Amino acid sequence: MLADGEVALLATEGLDAINRVAHELGQQAILVLRTEADAGLQEQAVIAYAQALPLVWVAPDFSEEVRRWASDRGPMTLLTTAAAGLDGEEQQRIDRFLAILSRQSE
Repeated sequence: MLADGEVALLATEGLDAINRVAHELGQQAILVLRTEADAGLQEQAVIAYAQALPLVWVAPDFSEEVRRWASDRGPMTLLTTAAAGLDGEEQQRIDRFLAILSRQSE
């Protein structure tokens, strides 16, 4: 699914977590976004990075500002709430989102 995409992570869990994600996704390299001093600044950093890119954003929670931003962006943004990993349903939701994006780029 991600062969033509880009993966960027926040390094809040350390290098072992980044390495695990890279292996699970079959990626040789993964971009790491810088961390910020507070949640609001962190959200702004992700938004600034995303710009016009399609985005799957997984986080424990999202502010109303992020939810409005995602809604304004429309179908190219998927917000997924997950505090400790993705369950099967959320993984399937992300897979469907990526499949739709893949078909649109053909």
